Amino acid sequence: MSADSCLFRFRQESLGYAGSPVLHELSLELRRGEKVALLGESGTGKSTLLRRLRELRPAEVAWCPQQPGLVPMLSAFHNIYMGRLNRHPFWYNLANLVRPLAKPKADITALAAELGLQHQLWAAAERLSGGQQSRVSLGRALYQQKPIFIGDEPVSALDERQADELLRLICRRHDTVVLALHNVEQALTHCTRVVGLREGRVVLDAASQTLTAGQLHTLYQQHTQYQWR
Repeated sequence: MSADSCLFRFRQESLGYAGSPVLHELSLELRRGEKVALLGESGTGKSTLLRRLRELRPAEVAWCPQQPGLVPMLSAFHNIYMGRLNRHPFWYNLANLVRPLAKPKADITALAAELGLQHQLWAAAERLSGGQQSRVSLGRALYQQKPIFIGDEPVSALDERQADELLRLICRRHDTVVLALHNVEQALTHCTRVVGLREGRVVLDAASQTLTAGQLHTLYQQHTQYQWR
């Protein structure tokens, strides 16, 4: 790939909060067009890395956090619409809140059908199940229509069939995808590259086609020696 295909580059960097590093000596490049899975136990630094990626290219990133963060009293429709609030003037957003306008209504209705939310589109977010709220959060990110999708466990609240369908949707709609996942089969199926983290360090970085589920499961085992980087 050409040099300008590199979207994110880290060279022996530390990432963390308030001066406390979570990721140590991070050396990593992520390139345009890649579908990357971040794997590792909770607390290994996946969320820290995703937040930093988002901070580096905010105008290009569609962000789907682990917690949906919906406005409880607003409908699924309006929560999805919030993905484009910053694209429109105040009066347009207010009008859409009072009475949904034709264009966003048509676009979000079509998206809701792909998300399996067509029957919940006008229900308040607080009345939805956890899985439905996750799909609304995902819809809000997809509605942004940005080239880079970054998701922190975006399908963890869904069953495997639904998760696979939505991961295909994410990858189809975005040129570049970076996902924190726990399901190693999903990582191998939907992503072209796997980056494994353990105790705040990258211990695996390889093309998905060169890996097996058994190898990836060892990321979640104690005292494992890694030889794949």
